[in-house]
Amino acid sequence: MRRTPHSSPHLRVMSVLGLLAALLLPLGMSLAPRATAAPAADPVRVMPLGDSITGSPGCWRAVLWNRLVDSGYTDVDFVGTLPPQGCGQAHDGDNEGHGGELVTNVADQNLLPGRLASTRPDIVVIHFGTNDVWSSISPDRILAAYTTLVAQMRASNPDMRILVAQLIPMNPSSCAACAQRVVDFNARIPGWARATGTDRSPVTVVDQWTGFSTATDTYDGVHPDASGDDKIAARWFPPLAAALDAVPPDPGGPGDPGGDPVACTARFRAVSTWQGGYQGEVTVTNTSASAVPGWTATVVPANGTRLTQVWNGALTTAADGTATVTNAAWNGALAPGASATFGFVASAPATAGTPAAAVTCAGRAPAG
Repeated sequence: MRRTPHSSPHLRVMSVLGLLAALLLPLGMSLAPRATAAPAADPVRVMPLGDSITGSPGCWRAVLWNRLVDSGYTDVDFVGTLPPQGCGQAHDGDNEGHGGELVTNVADQNLLPGRLASTRPDIVVIHFGTNDVWSSISPDRILAAYTTLVAQMRASNPDMRILVAQLIPMNPSSCAACAQRVVDFNARIPGWARATGTDRSPVTVVDQWTGFSTATDTYDGVHPDASGDDKIAARWFPPLAAALDAVPPDPGGPGDPGGDPVACTARFRAVSTWQGGYQGEVTVTNTSASAVPGWTATVVPANGTRLTQVWNGALTTAADGTATVTNAAWNGALAPGASATFGFVASAPATAGTPAAAVTCAGRAPAG
C-alpha cells in the first residue's frame, strides 16, 4: 500500500538554502544543484456506488474512512460526483450514492461511464439494488445490470477491483414481500461474482446481510442508523483494506513486495453448539487458475459472538470482534481448486441465536 508522505522540515531547509544562494552568488560563488525529490504517488481512488443507503447521507462511509485512516491507510481518496452530506465527523465524503436510483436504470441509461470518467476510481465499493428489489425487478435483470456496470468499470480501468455487497436486510412497512426478495437476490450474488471476476479485475462478495437487524440497525426498516453504519463499515473494512494493499504501484515507482491477491472463496459452517458458544469451521478454496503459497480469511461473527480459539491457522482479533485468520505453515499452499479448512471455538451471548458469520478470503500471490 502506498503511503502519503508525512510533513517534514525540508521546506525550511530549502528556504535557508535559497537565502544563502542570494547572498553568495554576488560574490561569484555557487551552490551545487539540489536533487529533485520524486513526486508523491497518487492516492488510491475508491468510489462508493449505490443509492440512498450509500449516499443520503450514508454515514457508514464516514465510519469506514476514519477506520482506514486510523489503520494507516492515509493515501486513499474517496471519489464520486456527489459531495459529502454531513454525518457529524470529519471524512472524505465524495460518493456516488444517488438516493432513489435503480441499478437497472443506471445500466439502461448508460449513466456510469460519465461518472467513471470524472472520478477515475481504482476500486468500486457497491451496495446497489435495494430500490430494484423494492420495485420487484427480477434478480436476473438486476444481475444483468451489474454485469453491464462491471464491463464499463473495466473499460475505464482494466485493473478495477470491485467489492459487491449482499444487500442489508429490508423490511419496510409498505412492502411485506421485500424481506424475502432481498434474501432471494442475495443468494444469487456469489455465483454471479464467480462467473464475473477475473485474476486481473477480481470481484469480491461482501456479506452485509448476516447479523444485520432491521429492528435495531435501521430507523425505518431500510436505511441504517448509527448501529447499522458501524456494522456496514466493519464488513467493508477487511476486503477493502486487502484491495488497497493489492492496487499496483504507479508505473516506474517503487512497488510493494509480492503480487496481486489471488481469487478465493470462504465458506462458514457451524459444527456444534452449546449454551454460550459454538464450534465452527471455515473452508478456504482457491478459485483462480494460479497456485497460491498462502491465504488470509476474515470472519465477522454475528450478534456479539467472538472467536476465542483457532486451529489450523493464526488468529488476530480486532476490537469490534472481526477475526483475521492466516494459514498455518502446513496448509497455506493451495493448487487451483484446492481447499484448506480451519476450525474455531466462539463464545456467544445467550441472545445470539443460530450461529452465523460473514467470511471472506484473499489468496497470496507468489513472490517474484
